[in-house]
Amino acid sequence: MKSYWKITFFLGQSTIIGLAIAFLVVLFNPDLVNLNAPNSSLQGNYSNAVAASADSVVSLRTRGRYTTGSVGQGLGSGVIISQDGHLITNYHVIRGADRVLVQLADGRSAEPEIIGIDPETDLALLKINLPELPSIKLGRSDTLDIGQVVLAIGNPYGLSQTVTLGIISATGRGLGLTNFENFIQTDAAINIGNSGGALVNTRGELIGINTARFTAVDEGAPDGIGFAIPVNLVRGVITELVEHGRVIRGWLGVDSQNLPLLQAESLGIDGSAIELLSVSSPAISAGLLPGDIITHINDNRILNHNQAINLVAGMGPGQIIQIQGIRRGSGAFETHAILEERPSAARWRRATWRLFREGSLTW
Repeated sequence: MKSYWKITFFLGQSTIIGLAIAFLVVLFNPDLVNLNAPNSSLQGNYSNAVAASADSVVSLRTRGRYTTGSVGQGLGSGVIISQDGHLITNYHVIRGADRVLVQLADGRSAEPEIIGIDPETDLALLKINLPELPSIKLGRSDTLDIGQVVLAIGNPYGLSQTVTLGIISATGRGLGLTNFENFIQTDAAINIGNSGGALVNTRGELIGINTARFTAVDEGAPDGIGFAIPVNLVRGVITELVEHGRVIRGWLGVDSQNLPLLQAESLGIDGSAIELLSVSSPAISAGLLPGDIITHINDNRILNHNQAINLVAGMGPGQIIQIQGIRRGSGAFETHAILEERPSAARWRRATWRLFREGSLTW
């Protein structure tokens, strides 16, 4: 039978929880932290990593009124990143909620203050006011290796804290869920209620925030395809939200698509590139035109759309960037542009928790 795939977030709602638990083969003891290795070849004792990180992972329970007028409850996870109470979670965990309750692994609970949200990365920064809080150590996501052992920590299906084991299956994944993506793919088991939880390395350092998974709507499809926002991206968003209450990004004012390799070869380009579909200010001021092929920005070889949007967004408004490319009929060109602040054009669709855009997505 053909398998149909969809991408789902791990936000558990009360109407889903009962059905999900009814089909669980193993009922976890709420008082235990469970380690489940999907690959029997993954041997070792990772209790030190769990001890270093698990106390920092919290459960989030939300209550909100949906478009139908009914009141619903949701479940998610979060990670305390500082001893003064800052914690990070997914935006879709708290979106639409009129009440959020944070529960720590030691049983304490508190209602958080929302410091800031960033729908374009599906992240939200909260703060709780409790004494003697644990906090996780932030690692790095730019030095990850495919096959590296990782652990996912969260609160699936309304159970208490659970730990699962897997490896990094891929990095740099783009799924079309948010405007800025560079997902870590892992086969560590992550399920409903894990959204906003921690993906950690074997030292217990945070390397990602668990966010989404592939699921199949029929039988016969394999499990083990989950995605986490890399901690380097998370770190940048946290800094902006703490300092400004929002994320300030650079903006060139162009929309683009990946250039097929055959077209690139016909233009004498060695490798991939992107083609501009539309331009607006400040790209117009830089002399860029629809149809221009962009190969370099600030000497960085541009291979795809996701790379370009993340590169430009990571620069500040007012920064001058150097652009190299090819114009059909004219050949190679160079120009410079002064970036403006990226407009906030993203909204969330209630029915699917998927991000959509007003008009073209520009960078």
